[in-house]
Amino acid sequence: MIDAQLSTRQKAQRINLSDEYYGTFAEIGAGQEVARHFFQAGGASGSIAKTISAYDMVFSDHIYGKENTGRYVCESRLVKMLEKEFNLLQERLTDSKGINHKFFVFSNTVSALNFKRTNEAHGWMGLRFQSFPGSEYNDVFVHVRMLDPQNLLQQDCLGIFGVNLVYACLFLAHSPLEFIKSLLDHLDTTRIEVNFIKFSGPIFKEVDNRLMNLQLVKEGFTHAIMFNQNGEVELTADTVYKHNVLIVRGSYRPPTLVSLDMIKAGLSQFAKEIKVDENQVVAISEITISTLQAEGGFNNEDFLARVELMAALGMRVLVSNYPQYYRLSSYFARYTSGSIGLVLGVYNFKQIFDEEYSNLEGGFLAALGQLFRKNVFVYVYPYKSEDKKEFTTLENLEVPEKSKTLFQYLKNSHHVTSIENFREDVLHIYSRKVLNMIVNNEPGWDKMVPLSVSKAINEKCLFGHPCFKT
Repeated sequence: MIDAQLSTRQKAQRINLSDEYYGTFAEIGAGQEVARHFFQAGGASGSIAKTISAYDMVFSDHIYGKENTGRYVCESRLVKMLEKEFNLLQERLTDSKGINHKFFVFSNTVSALNFKRTNEAHGWMGLRFQSFPGSEYNDVFVHVRMLDPQNLLQQDCLGIFGVNLVYACLFLAHSPLEFIKSLLDHLDTTRIEVNFIKFSGPIFKEVDNRLMNLQLVKEGFTHAIMFNQNGEVELTADTVYKHNVLIVRGSYRPPTLVSLDMIKAGLSQFAKEIKVDENQVVAISEITISTLQAEGGFNNEDFLARVELMAALGMRVLVSNYPQYYRLSSYFARYTSGSIGLVLGVYNFKQIFDEEYSNLEGGFLAALGQLFRKNVFVYVYPYKSEDKKEFTTLENLEVPEKSKTLFQYLKNSHHVTSIENFREDVLHIYSRKVLNMIVNNEPGWDKMVPLSVSKAINEKCLFGHPCFKT
């Protein structure tokens, strides 16, 4: 029987009866279900040293220490739990068990749906484990959102997911892609969303966490992932919580002077609109999976190059599977009560008036209602053809006849505004043309991109650049 066909009980039982692993289960909050599966599978005395459920907050603080943020469902709490329990295992059992057993600690901190159903049901889970007796430890952290409509169903889902995570760490660590796919064995994406994963330790030294998180989007386990200005994966919820957010959609292949101008002009105008300083806005460059697919499939090197180049510009990057802008707006509205700005090119903006744009039951009117919700502002960047004969702005944009009244209303109500103070001298620059020049080593491309971008492309031979150095 192949691993993917193992039931949840069989996975737990295989670990219990392996006589290789010995560890602790520490669960707080709603995540009380994982250890139960191991006990019910039979043979748990061969694998479990201790289980602990620090359900009360005071007890939890005394055991693991208080968080500076006052939060309990957070990555730092998970880390403290793993460190505390793993150190205890080594301190107390190295002499008796550590010679022949690989130690592990499973921990989680979870907030399931409350009685009034008013909270965000989510949690952190992780495993710290040894590859062989006495070795350095490895870590895997994940963040999940529970989607079941009842608390009891969410607990059941967490138990299954926790067993999948433990099993994957102990038996699939050498195959990260299979590892990720196995996390939803006997589950599906209507029940749980996996929106963050981080691997560390000697067994994962060849694993790139950026690609592993991209895989979560590819597999449909989550709708979007975020990278910070250092190119590292971070939780969108933590980044934008209660903040004002500006999203600038593009392909960024490569980032050009137009890309930079869209960001700068959009940020300046949005900050003025909502009457805050620019540093009070979280600016995010967004790329859709559909864009990556349209460009010939998922090229990992190409994808990582975009993340690195946007990070060099001081930008966060969101990779999403939201081709429709109203879904992007709804995604951020889930995490922040602040204002949301969206910068679009003029022809991208025109798409929202296409009947095929929305797959909502209410059609494109319902889509517009979700897009232009309270505190959402759309800014439209102009277009100029390469021959400079065509110049299209929000003011002269043509939309279908039946949408003209609605289009005028959106402009009059200031839901949609033209980008002001844009650089007309760079509008003739197109990323596809720049990319061809880079690949063919044609002179002049470096004048069409920001200095940090040209420097990185030259030094790292990005986007197929031959890197002829002087």
